[in-house]
Amino acid sequence: MAVDELDTRILRLLIEQPRTSVREYARLLGIARGTLQARLDRMERDGVITGTGPTLSPAALDHPVLAFVHVEVTQGHLDAVGDALAAVPEIIEAFSITGGGDLMTRVAARDAGHLEDVIQRLIQIPGVVRTRTEVALRERVPHRLLPLVESVGRSAAAQR
Repeated sequence: MAVDELDTRILRLLIEQPRTSVREYARLLGIARGTLQARLDRMERDGVITGTGPTLSPAALDHPVLAFVHVEVTQGHLDAVGDALAAVPEIIEAFSITGGGDLMTRVAARDAGHLEDVIQRLIQIPGVVRTRTEVALRERVPHRLLPLVESVGRSAAAQR
C-alpha cells in the first residue's frame, strides 16, 4: 500500500499525539474530518495501522529484565511450539527466524531467577531442542516507527 505525504502527516500526528480526537487531527492538518476518517479507515483496512492501544512498559509492570531467547525446534514442530509459546505470559513477542535458531522470543522477567524459570518452562515444550538466551543490558533505540514513516513519505513525494 502506498503511503503519500498526507498519510505521513496523519501517521506522525497519531504517533506524536495519540490521545487527540479525530476532529482535532483534522483541524491540525487543515483537512476535512471526512477526508481524515477515510484515510484512517483505508490505512486500517490495508494493515498500515494495526492498533490504537497504549504502549505499556514491562519494567513498570515489575518485569524489568528483558531477554531474547532463541529457540531451536525439531523439524515439523514449528507451529506447535509457536502455539505453546503463546501460552507463556512472559513471552511478549516471538518470530520465526533464519540463522542460529528457528524462533526468537522477547521475554520479560521480574529478575534473573524468574528468567531462568521461564527458560526452564520453554525447554519442557515438546519439540524444543535447545534455547540460547541473551539478556538486554540497556535499550539504545526504543521501539519506533516515525523515522520509517517519514522515509516512506519522502520516497512517495520524490516519486511524484
